[in-house]
Amino acid sequence: MTSQTNLETLQRARDYFNAGDIEQYITALYAPEAIGHFLPPGMPQGHTGLRVFYEAFHAGFPDAQLIIDDILSQGERMAIRFHLDMTHTGEFNGIPATNRRVSLPGITIFRFVDGKVAERWSESDFFGLMQQLGVIPTPA
Repeated sequence: MTSQTNLETLQRARDYFNAGDIEQYITALYAPEAIGHFLPPGMPQGHTGLRVFYEAFHAGFPDAQLIIDDILSQGERMAIRFHLDMTHTGEFNGIPATNRRVSLPGITIFRFVDGKVAERWSESDFFGLMQQLGVIPTPA
């Protein structure tokens, strides 16, 4: 597949994510047996593990909007710098809703096969997110 096809897949998936349609987001973007190197240890891979991860995230931040800030693409690989703007209105990882408006920046690398993500590596500033939620104090 071409870089343009992969970009179109990502954009379509982003639209599903921003509409709150996690199932369509997962099936539009990821191959059924995709490897999510960002998933917590012990979590299953493929659509099963991705559903668990994204449904838990979406429960805490149902209005999350994915904004793609930069894209670099070459062949089967694509790197994006992104941020999520969202409100913490539900429980997230045991943290009760704070109703705080927060932003979560991150960087992801995708490996596409036949127009779907086969592997994903991702780093996001969850420490900063915990500070924004008031769980971890911010330095004075």
